[in-house]
Formats: sequence, structure tokens, C-alpha cells
Amino acid sequence: MPLQLSRAALARIAPFALFMALLVARGAVPEGGAIDGRWIYGVGVAAVGGLLLYFRREYTELARGSWPGLKEWLLAIAVGLAVFGLWIHMDLPWMVVGEPTASFIPVDAEGRLDWPLITVRWIGAALLVPVMEELFWRAFLMRWVEQPQFEGVDPRRVGLKAIALSTGVFALAHTLWLAAIVAGLAYAWLYRHTGKLWVPVISHAVTNGVLGVWVVRTGQWAFW
Repeated sequence: MPLQLSRAALARIAPFALFMALLVARGAVPEGGAIDGRWIYGVGVAAVGGLLLYFRREYTELARGSWPGLKEWLLAIAVGLAVFGLWIHMDLPWMVVGEPTASFIPVDAEGRLDWPLITVRWIGAALLVPVMEELFWRAFLMRWVEQPQFEGVDPRRVGLKAIALSTGVFALAHTLWLAAIVAGLAYAWLYRHTGKLWVPVISHAVTNGVLGVWVVRTGQWAFW
């Protein structure tokens, strides 16, 4: 019997699945070919953004009344900066699994920074990915592990098993597995502690936004 997904589950899975599929497609495009695979990321930003807009009414976690207060904003920013600081230092060989599926180096043939590519990448990483991933990893998967009828699960009552399992799967999607565990636990804790998905979304956006600026300034493209 085929798996039947509720509309609520589909709304949180589909954007993430599309993003990952396009990431794989980008990695399969040969360098120097007729198609610049780096721009597939831009296609992904537009397509995933469109899906998020299409399903927007399903995202009750992001509805009015769930916006963080000042203390929650400050907590989210502080945790996001801490995760960034840890992320860029957790790249020792034993902390890395495999190679990135698709390197993203936004420079032209002369070695100059390609600002349109950088802009698209930063917008995707700092503004789109945090919403998409937190809806999937925390709002859906973490609560689904706790109870398959996840829509009614209060994140403040999610148990350690659900946090550990969802964070473990989150780590499998990243080459920097230890950094991903730290980040996943941090964002899960924010969701459980505050009960508001916007808090880990903001924290995730801070991490990715600052990371993007740091990568461009230092040329450490492996972190992108």
C-alpha cells in the first residue's frame, strides 16, 4: 500500500525534498559544460520559495501570534552566533564525512567574485533554507517521531528520543556531521524551550547569514 501523506506533512516535506533533489542535480552537472550548475541553486531558491508560498496557510507554527518577543529574539541571535563560531572550527578530518555533493565557488574565470551568484546563494542560505529546514526537521520530523499525528504535538513536550533521532538524521545530511549535531540540538532546544518555530528559524538564519559573509570575506568556499 503506498504511503499516504497528509496535506500538513506534504507541506513540510515537499519543499525540502525539492531542494535536495535540485542539490543532487546541481552536483551532477559537469564543470565547464553548457550549463553553469551553480545557477541551479537559483532555480531551487525560486522553486522552493514558490512551494513555501503555495503551502503558506498550512504553516500554523509561523502564524500570527507565534512571533518571538525581545528576549526570544536575543536568545535566537546569541545561539545562532554561537553555532556559527562552533561550525567553522569543527572541520577536523574526523569531524567530516565524505565530500560536499556540489561545491559552490562564486568566482568567474578570472578569479573575480561573481556578485549575482553570491547574492542568490546568500539569500537562499540565510532567508529560504532556515524556514524550509526548520519546517521539515523540527516542526515535522521531530514532532512526527514523537507522534505520527504531529500537528497536535506541543514542541515543549517533545521527548529526548525525538530530539536525538531527528538530530541524527539532520547530521546525515551534512558533511560536517559533528557541527550539524551541535546545530541540530541547538535549534531543537530553542523550539522545545520556547514553543515557537520562529525562534530556531531566526537562529538558523543568523548562523547561515553570518557564515555566508565570513565565507565570502575569507574565501573558505568549502563551508558553502
